[in-house]
Amino acid sequence: MERKQTRQIRVGGLAIGGGAPIPVQSMCNTKTWDVEATAAQIAALQAAGCELVRLAVPDVRSAEAISAIKERTELPLVADIHFDYRLALLCAERGIDKIRINPGNIGGEEKVRAVAEACRKRGIPIRIGVNAGSLEQRLLEKYGHPCAEALVESAADHAALLEKFGFEDICLSLKCSSVPLTIAAYRLASERFDYPLHLGVTETGTAWNGTIQSAVGIGTLLSEGIGDTIRVSLTADPVEEVRAGIAILKAAGLRRGGVKFISCPTCGRTEIDLIGLATEAEARLQHVERDITVAVMGCVVNGPGEAREADYGIAGGVGKGLLFKKGRVVGTYPCERLCDALLEMIESDAN
Repeated sequence: MERKQTRQIRVGGLAIGGGAPIPVQSMCNTKTWDVEATAAQIAALQAAGCELVRLAVPDVRSAEAISAIKERTELPLVADIHFDYRLALLCAERGIDKIRINPGNIGGEEKVRAVAEACRKRGIPIRIGVNAGSLEQRLLEKYGHPCAEALVESAADHAALLEKFGFEDICLSLKCSSVPLTIAAYRLASERFDYPLHLGVTETGTAWNGTIQSAVGIGTLLSEGIGDTIRVSLTADPVEEVRAGIAILKAAGLRRGGVKFISCPTCGRTEIDLIGLATEAEARLQHVERDITVAVMGCVVNGPGEAREADYGIAGGVGKGLLFKKGRVVGTYPCERLCDALLEMIESDAN
């Protein structure tokens, strides 16, 4: 896949854009001033594979907590700032790695200048976050409703304001709750800007619905070579956002490592509890970091053929099932032992 070449920014030690691997982000839902709770959640996100964490900074005590949080994690951190430019200045002083603002809602030009200068002095990039739900009134009057052109014009205006003060260490996002509008906006932005793009569909709902919408929106753009970092927004544990994001990157062929898990749908030939078996196997394989493909098949009709393309596989039968390795049958086991046998073989090969 040929990716759109963008400028590269550095968030702490993490490169975004310019052909760098696409990192997965999430956002803590703890109170940022609660340092211990926030640091614990960041650790959980990191364990799930998160590479960049955003923190809400709605008040002074949250901004003042940034220093202590930074001492407790190696992950780069982003401060999410709205309305009060002084909070951005406080976060910059306390070592934040990136700031997310909407220049249009933090005050006049001099306040934007102050943020730009503080960030330039410390090498802190700024993400301009444009949302369909908070477009400027003049753009709504001009276009009549949120549309791709309005979102891109808003992003361009905000970027121009930072550029006016000589600041170009910028990342852009143009998020909507509508998947088609999100796709259209990012396509247009990709044509117009060479700034790196932060992909996401906003306000997607619960884990099930939100993952589907994010997979369609983010996955479509990634398949077109658009996007430099992603965040899946879910009404769920932020760890689920990270898992979904990594899965989307793997499905798009943009990330390797860890288990690629495949399993067949159930049908009338199924003689085992395939759903239970697949669910158990997927859960137990979750923390395996080897770059392998594992197949869980419901019957011996499709099993051997499908498992032939996998590194390891199991296929259920009447009261028993087959264990495969590189398409070759290596054992027959009672159904209740299949998952154990599969994990034992994978772990044995890793040692």
